[in-house]
Amino acid sequence: MRILGNRDFRLLWSSNAISGIGSWLLIVALPVQVFALTGSAAATGLTLALESLPALVIGPWAGAFLDRWNLPKAMWLADLTSAAAVASILLADRPERVWIIYTAVLAENIATTVFRPASRALIPAVVGTGDELAAANSLTAFSGSVIRLAAPPLGALLLAGPGIRFVLITDVVSYLLSAAIIARINRTPAPSDKQEERGALHGLRYLRHSKILRGILAGNGVFLTANAGLTALLVPLTVERLHAPGYAIGYLISGLGAGFLVGAAISARAQTWLSVRNLLIATQLATAAAFFALVNAPSISWGIAAAALLGIPGSVLLITAETTVQRITPTGMLARIGALFFAMDSLSVIVGALIAPALIKLAGLPTALNLLAAAALLAAPITLFAVPSHPAALTRPKLSEPH
Repeated sequence: MRILGNRDFRLLWSSNAISGIGSWLLIVALPVQVFALTGSAAATGLTLALESLPALVIGPWAGAFLDRWNLPKAMWLADLTSAAAVASILLADRPERVWIIYTAVLAENIATTVFRPASRALIPAVVGTGDELAAANSLTAFSGSVIRLAAPPLGALLLAGPGIRFVLITDVVSYLLSAAIIARINRTPAPSDKQEERGALHGLRYLRHSKILRGILAGNGVFLTANAGLTALLVPLTVERLHAPGYAIGYLISGLGAGFLVGAAISARAQTWLSVRNLLIATQLATAAAFFALVNAPSISWGIAAAALLGIPGSVLLITAETTVQRITPTGMLARIGALFFAMDSLSVIVGALIAPALIKLAGLPTALNLLAAAALLAAPITLFAVPSHPAALTRPKLSEPH
């Protein structure tokens, strides 16, 4: 691919891929380790909750810090922090030491709250905001989908074979390699040196006054909340609606991952077919339709097919939204706006995970699943009314001129 001819992007992409492999291995291993130590589902749930907390609580302030700091340096320091946090889990070998895992998970995800918006802010500085930006985001999403598809089953195999220590050491090594690669990146946006533009609240004010950013955030927030609720119900969907064993959830996730691969491969071209608003609406409608097909599938085979169909527009939707945000956000605001979007992602996960079991108690599983699919459908009218259609709205304004 031509985009890989860009040295700094190649380094950034490689570091993301390497650390991503280690992180996804850990996503499988940590809940298993906590449950093995404690035998408690609540203790395992706490581990998952700690993963979402930092982006929601400190994300906007981390973004404000990043907008006036050297982004590659912040990223490799975050990688080193993550490596140290994961290494400390090697000491958690008894039930009374489970607090070490909780501390490590919190520290690693604080570092991730720095790394992710910094990476998003660095991509436009490395590739520009033209056609190469869409290609860069598509390739990043494609490789991320491959990792998401392959790493969880690999993590399960490694747990069953070499064991948890091997998985932890692999993750530490991946973070160290990522840090070494990022340290070689040369290009970086100039930090903002205007005092009035430094605070996290300035990012919130800018977002509030930017119609297109506000519209994308609202539409994606609704979509991601519904998605989180449906994800929380995948196991009962698999067992009670699709009449399959619990482990068949892995087949659904694999189908979704395959769809994401296709969507990532075509997303750059798809952005030339329709305007941004129309493409967002089309993919939101398509994903909602696929959600309905999934939750009403008569068998696991039909469910896998629906999950694959879901992944295609879902991937295009997320990549289009991210590319648009990067294109229209001023350079000195990229990390702050990115952090606010990541905070919304975390809030959506928490709200969706809380709403899903409440809906089951109120209306039963079939109705709850269809209500969540209907909630995903609401993202399209929100985008229609909240996101401007005029091309001038998609140009990058100055910091003092939110739109």
